[in-house]
Amino acid sequence: MKRRHLLAAGLGSLAAPGLVRAQAKYPERTMRLVVPFAPAGPTDIIGRKAAEKLSGILGQTMIVENKAGAAGSIGAVEVKNAKPDGYTFLFAPSSTHAINPTAFVHPAYDAVKDFTPISSVCVNPLVLVTHPSMPDSVSGLVELMKKNPGKYSYGSSGTGSIIHLAGEYFKKEVGGMDVVHVPYKGSGPALQDVMANNIQWMMETFSTTLQQHRAGKVRILAYAHAQRAPIAPEIPTMSEAGVKGYEAYTFNLILGPAGLPKNVVDTIDQASRKLMADPEMIKFLESIAAVPTTDTTPERTAKFINDEIAKWAPVIRAAGVRIE
Repeated sequence: MKRRHLLAAGLGSLAAPGLVRAQAKYPERTMRLVVPFAPAGPTDIIGRKAAEKLSGILGQTMIVENKAGAAGSIGAVEVKNAKPDGYTFLFAPSSTHAINPTAFVHPAYDAVKDFTPISSVCVNPLVLVTHPSMPDSVSGLVELMKKNPGKYSYGSSGTGSIIHLAGEYFKKEVGGMDVVHVPYKGSGPALQDVMANNIQWMMETFSTTLQQHRAGKVRILAYAHAQRAPIAPEIPTMSEAGVKGYEAYTFNLILGPAGLPKNVVDTIDQASRKLMADPEMIKFLESIAAVPTTDTTPERTAKFINDEIAKWAPVIRAAGVRIE
């Protein structure tokens, strides 16, 4: 009997290390936040700030890895194929989780089924920006475009980009306009041509255009968000300017691969809530004209993705965007 007790005790001591490991607190090691664009762009800048803050909250380093290409699809697939153990996440923008699901003829992933939604960090509203010689109101610009079909043009950062689709959405919401779309390789060259009056208007991110607007090089007519921006409260929203309900923005979400364990989702969810309650994080986002998501939850993030896909799908199809 004594020998059996000793054997049982010995087996118990052998099992203990495994039990301790199974119950170890998550996270135990470095995590990856995959940014599906090149360094130094808005998504990368915001992603790095979020990763830095989350590292402090979670007590483990979160590093940023840039996996650019195919309108964000390469980075999205990287996370889709990652082991669902809570150590690889996607900093998802509008291209991967609003546009690509409809724009690509053969999407490399399912934006809903292949990912676990966790949190939203911010949205980055667009603005309607024109050459200063154009009318100084949205209604005036629309009237001029409609009176001169085919005469004027608008630019974008490329066919199928959020900048392009926001322009198409604007045309639809004002009752249709015969305006020539000029796609560029990036929004920078397009904005330069707005300043040169080679094209007359475009939708662009607020942070990119505000300085030029205040310098008189371009004119921002309206802000495509529900509320005016604290950084420039003098600029009306698109609804206030007469295009009721019009909103267009890029966004940044934190997603994991499908099948993340509940304890991982709960941990990152709670960390994200702390992140979005951090006054320094909020001040940082507002300083670059982004709108912080202060009511983030996994459930709201999931609904947001579905709503954005549904919103942009008809715009993409009407514009005839099909990416092979």
